[in-house]
Amino acid sequence: MGSSGVRRHDPERRQRIIDAAIRVAGAKGIAGLTHRTVAAEADVPLGSTTYHFRTLDDLLVAALRQANEGFAETVAASPALADPEADLAGALAALLGDFLGADRTRAELEYDLYLAALRRPALRPVAAQWCGSVAAALAERTDPVTARALVAVMDGISLQVLLTDTPYDEGHAREILSRVLHAPAPRREA
Repeated sequence: MGSSGVRRHDPERRQRIIDAAIRVAGAKGIAGLTHRTVAAEADVPLGSTTYHFRTLDDLLVAALRQANEGFAETVAASPALADPEADLAGALAALLGDFLGADRTRAELEYDLYLAALRRPALRPVAAQWCGSVAAALAERTDPVTARALVAVMDGISLQVLLTDTPYDEGHAREILSRVLHAPAPRREA
């Protein structure tokens, strides 16, 4: 139903607006994201976007939260986390390869939203929540410090691939992640 039609009950409208925001950001970048462009993409009245998302930052928070959920859930659901004998480095390298290889535009968009937190403080808690949820899932197989290091390394690998147009090298990623997992614990001074 177009924006000219009347829709009294539309429980999916909020979700359609978030999905439209992700599509607009993917096509035009975050700079092209406005309430007006999202309303047009979602085929809803402009007032609907401002009703559900008072500010553009509110809309970006919802979009980032949705974009981040997929990878965090995939990591948490990995059988390698439940099996202490499984090759965690190999499993994470494969997951990273799936993320970067499945839809490069989607991966770029997710990092665009993630890195928008540098300039938009409202996004920082969502970015931190993503890091925390992935680290918490990984801490099931390792300690919290190593889990955070793994998240940082996966972010670094992803950014290098996306920013340099370098093909993803799963073997190289596995080697790096393996080194983080098997690094000796630092000595504590008495």
